[in-house]
Amino acid sequence: MYDILIVDDANIMRKTLKQLYTELGHNVVAEASNGFEAIELYKEIKPTIVSLDITMPAVNGIHDGIEALEYILKYDPEANVIMLTSHGEQKLVMDAILKGAKGYVLKPADKHKIQEAIEKLKL
Repeated sequence: MYDILIVDDANIMRKTLKQLYTELGHNVVAEASNGFEAIELYKEIKPTIVSLDITMPAVNGIHDGIEALEYILKYDPEANVIMLTSHGEQKLVMDAILKGAKGYVLKPADKHKIQEAIEKLKL
């Protein structure tokens, strides 16, 4: 269905998300472990959806998922970015939505939560 870029600093989370997106019929076209890689891959691949973790370590001046979101949206204001977040990060979620994220999924992610977030994109 859709081409997905998964961005998460935790390898186990990337594997889990890849399995979930694949089970839902989507094509995971790339994975990134930090915001800097996410920006570069987005420019190169331009996936339909970016699944972006909010909290990641700083790499090459990109400090977290929200900063990566801003760069991606600066490059492509129509980008479909779904933020992934842990419980207790509501302020960060609101910040991401205000900055242009199209949705969010609370960890632990499951197929139902991911499908619901994708449906809300109305692609």
